[in-house]
Amino acid sequence: MAQTATNKRLVTLIPGDGIGPEAVNATRRIIEATGVPIEWEVCEAGANVFKKGLESGVPAETIESIRRTRVVLKGPLETPVGYGEKSANVTLRKLFETYANIRPVRELPGVPTPYSGRNIDLVVVRENVEDLYAGIEHMQTPGVAQCLKLISRKGCEKVVRLAFELCRAEGRKKIHCATKSNIMKLTEGMLKRTFEAIAPEYPDIEAQHIIIDNCAHQLVKRPEQFEVIVTTNMNGDIISDLTSALIGGLGFAPSANIGNDVAIFEAVHGSAPKYAGKNVINPTAVLWSGIFMLRHIGEFEAAAAIEHAILVTLEEGKVRTGDVVGYDKCNSTTEYTDAIISNLGRKSERWLVRDYKPLKLPQVSKEFDFVKPQSRRVIGVDIFIETSKQPEEVGPKLEEICANTPLKLKMMSNRGTKVYTPTGAITDCVDHFRCRFILRSNDGELTDAQLIDLLQRVSSEFRWMHIEKLQEFDGQPGFTKAQGED
Repeated sequence: MAQTATNKRLVTLIPGDGIGPEAVNATRRIIEATGVPIEWEVCEAGANVFKKGLESGVPAETIESIRRTRVVLKGPLETPVGYGEKSANVTLRKLFETYANIRPVRELPGVPTPYSGRNIDLVVVRENVEDLYAGIEHMQTPGVAQCLKLISRKGCEKVVRLAFELCRAEGRKKIHCATKSNIMKLTEGMLKRTFEAIAPEYPDIEAQHIIIDNCAHQLVKRPEQFEVIVTTNMNGDIISDLTSALIGGLGFAPSANIGNDVAIFEAVHGSAPKYAGKNVINPTAVLWSGIFMLRHIGEFEAAAAIEHAILVTLEEGKVRTGDVVGYDKCNSTTEYTDAIISNLGRKSERWLVRDYKPLKLPQVSKEFDFVKPQSRRVIGVDIFIETSKQPEEVGPKLEEICANTPLKLKMMSNRGTKVYTPTGAITDCVDHFRCRFILRSNDGELTDAQLIDLLQRVSSEFRWMHIEKLQEFDGQPGFTKAQGED
């Protein structure tokens, strides 16, 4: 991490959009009041950058600052919805391989919820750069869109190891891995298998797998049973918002984006433009993210002092934020910030602060081919075609096309359900068919020349848009079957 000539820690500070500058300014004031030697490099990202025509939302000078400081505290950034540019938030996370998103929630004094008194204190550890958030989308036909869900063993290894290390650093004893591996056996299943392989290395921590929908159910029913939940990117995005609602809302929901080289600290909430400039917003989520930042750079004493000051301020209830009591009768952001500063040095006797230890970051091989099978072969191909013809018409034509080739048509599916040969099921088809061809012989391997020959034959009759090789690794199929496929 970078330091100035006067031994101050350099931190990139991105004020953000909407309410971001107010929340970040409050956080900056409180951190500076502790006396921690920090020098801020104020940089830009988000809405103003988009308006200048830079589609990433992150200018080169901001990227350079982050490369230098390795630590970022940022306010929320506006994200275009349903069109145009990528999210600048996601861009920052992916540019610097902040592979784990840590989102803790805990019951807070003076913030009444239906769960008050249940002692909720848990952390969601979300994989942060893969999954559907890779953002690889295509229109396959005029009416069918595709998004690629990419899950790597290396990505799973990093986030799972970090989650176990977080348990140890925070003195926790139980971790759940939440996946949808009962349906997505290869992608979501990758996280489950990685978790189960690594868990024996941490015998001091109770490790359980849970299906993500049951996890969401249990979080509403009995949230106090959870301590740490590690999950995939989209699942984590959803359930971490759920968990924040259990303890009072997004105004109290901080996060840390952790990578081995760079860490970015930000609130979970968005830019809330309708409240911008009114001096009424709750800065606690950004402030708590600042607490994580302080721990990350080794300033544990200052971090604890601020956390105690927040707890004392909320417990006394003299100064309250609009998201708790309503914006017509709340204190200002400035008053809330001043109250926390005035409470620095005080400790609540009832509300405890954990004894945090440094978080040990996992060291995982940087090799691209992270998984090395002993054997592999291509046994067939899925060719995706666009046609408005009935499967009963398309199937025989494809069988005719491949009749004198090493491949045979095994089946056709539509949106994952087998439609040829007919199964008797009722399927409302669209113009997007997966046509699965496999080798007639169990020996040998499909060559690229044979695949290209088949593709040319298919293209003489049908419009195709996508292919997937059907591979075996160490004798195990690297693909799933359609619903109804034998």
